[in-house]
Parts: sequence; C-alpha cells; structure tokens
Amino acid sequence: MNASLVNTVGAVLFAVAILHTFSVRFFERLAQAYPRHAGLLRLLGEVEVVFGFWSFILLIFMTVVTRDQKAAVDYLDSRSFTEPMFVFTIMVVAASKPIMQVATAIVDTVAKFIPFPHSIATYFALLGVVPLLGSFITEPAAMTLAAFMLKSLYYDKGLSRKLRYVTIGTLFVNISIGGTLTNFAAPPILMVAHKWDWSTWFMLSHLGWKSAVAVFLNAGIATLIFHKELLALKLGEETDHQKAGIPVAMLLVHVLILFMIVRFSHDTPVFMGFFMLFMGIASAYPHYQERLILREGLMVGFFLAGLVVLGGLQEWWLRPLLHSMDATAVYFGATVLTAVTDNAALTYLGSLVDGLSPEFKYSLVAGAVTGGGLTVIANAPNPAGMSILRGNFEDKAVNPVGLFIAAAPPTLTAILAFQVL
Repeated sequence: MNASLVNTVGAVLFAVAILHTFSVRFFERLAQAYPRHAGLLRLLGEVEVVFGFWSFILLIFMTVVTRDQKAAVDYLDSRSFTEPMFVFTIMVVAASKPIMQVATAIVDTVAKFIPFPHSIATYFALLGVVPLLGSFITEPAAMTLAAFMLKSLYYDKGLSRKLRYVTIGTLFVNISIGGTLTNFAAPPILMVAHKWDWSTWFMLSHLGWKSAVAVFLNAGIATLIFHKELLALKLGEETDHQKAGIPVAMLLVHVLILFMIVRFSHDTPVFMGFFMLFMGIASAYPHYQERLILREGLMVGFFLAGLVVLGGLQEWWLRPLLHSMDATAVYFGATVLTAVTDNAALTYLGSLVDGLSPEFKYSLVAGAVTGGGLTVIANAPNPAGMSILRGNFEDKAVNPVGLFIAAAPPTLTAILAFQVL
C-alpha cells in the first residue's frame, strides 16, 4: 500500500472530521427537516460519533485500496486504545452515586471556608478546586465529577447563555492545566514524563504552581463576573447526594476501586478487572446507585478511539512542523495545534525527537496543556464534559465557536502564567 497516499487521505479525513465537529448543529436541523432519516442524521450530529465515523471511512479506504482487510486490521493492531478504555471506565465509576456523594462532601467542605454565599463559593470550588484534584484522581475523573456537579447544581436550574458558555470554557481550560501538579494524571504529561525523567516534584516546581495560579484566577474571574446571577440561584446547603445515606463501607469500597483504576491506568487488563468488580457491586447493590452512564462513557470512548485511529496518520506533517520551531515558537505553536489535534499526540511526537533542550520540552508541554480547552478534541477529558453538559445547551449541542470564544480568556490567563511567572 502506498504510504504517502494513506497519509494524505488520513490528513484529509482528519480535516473533514474537524469540520464535522463544527457542523453538528447543522445535522440536528437536517434531522428536523428530513424526519425519514432523522435517526441517522441525529447520530451524525453527535460530537462523540464524529471521529469514530471518519475512522471507519479511513479503514474502508485502506481495505479497498489493498483489496485485503489485513492492512486495516494491522493498522488497528498498531494503535493503543488504552486511553479510550480508561476514560470510559473512569467516567462510569466517577459518576457513580457513592463517588459523587464523596466528591460533593469535599466540595461543600471547601466551600464553607470560602467567605461568600453558598452558591458563589460552591461555583468557585467546582471551577477552582476540582480541576486541581485532577492531578491526583486523573483529569477524566475530575472532569466527570465537576461536570455532573455543575449540571445538577447550576445548569439544570437554568443559567443564562453567557454563563453556560463561560462555565464550560473555564472548566475545560482549568481541567487541562490543572492536571500538571503531578507526573501521572494528565495525558500529555504521561507521554513524556518517563522518557524525560520528569518527577512529580519537577512538575510541581516548574508547571504545577503556575497552573494553580491560573486555575484560581480563571475561577475567580468567572465567579466575580457572574456573582449576581449565581447569588440568585440560592442553592440549598445540602444536596441529594449528601442525603443519600450510603453506608460508609460502601463509600470506601467505591473510593478504593476508583483509586485502583487510577493506580493501574496504563494496565488495561488490571483496570478493566477492577471495573468488572465495580459492575458486580453495582448490580448487587442497585439501591445505592443511580443510572450508570454507560452510554455516555461508551460514546466518549468511541470518540477518543476514532481520534487515536485518525491521529496516528498525522505524524508526517506534525513532527517536522514541531521540529522547525524554537522554544518560544513551539509554545504558541503547540497551543494552536492542540486545538485541532490532541495535546497528548503533540507531546508524544515531541518525545520521539532526541536532543531537545529543557526549554523546548517545557514549552511543548506547557503549550499543549494551555490550548487544551479551546475545542472538544484538544484534551481527552473534554468529550466527557461535553457529553454531560451539552443537554443544557440549545439543540443539545455546544457551539464550537461559542466554546472557543468562551475558552479564549482563561487560555490567555494560562499563557500569562506560563510565560511571565
């Protein structure tokens, strides 16, 4: 098979998929105009379907060109799908009722120490504290927890359009940069930490503290701008999760399973084994659970798997582009490229290049996490947050342009933190 032809077609399909993500609302309108095919059109209007759909087109192309399915199968076998499987697993477990009760208790405890009304303090904690927890429980878990709590406490109560977009834009940026306090929780850092010998102390001293400053600034600015609207919501002091009455032993079992899944996030058989244990416990004690988000988790996993398949053919143009930049250019270049690729893919490509200076390495990773909130494909946890919150937007879809505009100011804060501090 002609490798250059496959690379070219892969790049074209990747570009088409990106355009498709900006056109999901168009498919929703088509579904209303053509009810006979509404099911298919609504499926194509799901953001999580986009990259998986175009990946199938790529695999069909490979099969037709070679007249042998082995080429497509071999290519799939060469890809690693650990991250999509992990994100699916952590989403389902993190959104379980016992874990949500623990997370809600933590957020409410933090909010009590913030000298503002409950609705304002809780909002700040969700945007400022939970993203930093992503450095310990992983970014996908933090995204799932924050998005579900924001949905139940704020979005479901009816927010203005501006506050909805500012909230999701700030959340995506803060999750992306908030996982940099350690060397194991953020996908773009995982790609390079072992090879470049970046310890948790290195992350905290070089990137983490700057990220924390930016996260708190972003959360504080959003809270300040919309404090009147947030104050009008008048949240209750207790949530449904706190009143659930789940036994402490059941809470501890779920926390332990979540910890073990995070601990073995790179070992698919191990974390899937713990996920099967979780499913068994959830089935045995259904009265301690709400609906498990299996569909949402699978859709996000499908999205990321499609990104793995299509993204695997982008090295031929991404790698030389990164190689041609100096440290300053690579920071801003990575920030921009992350929005249209995936920040983990960028840092992975950087890890393949030998002889990089410490400044280049720092700029590449810092730029990759800086741009991680601009689009749904920029950071692996973003599709998880999108799938949870999009039902509260018009046409049940988050406008990509609206997301980009809302994420731009907190992204600028991150740029200032990484470049000035």
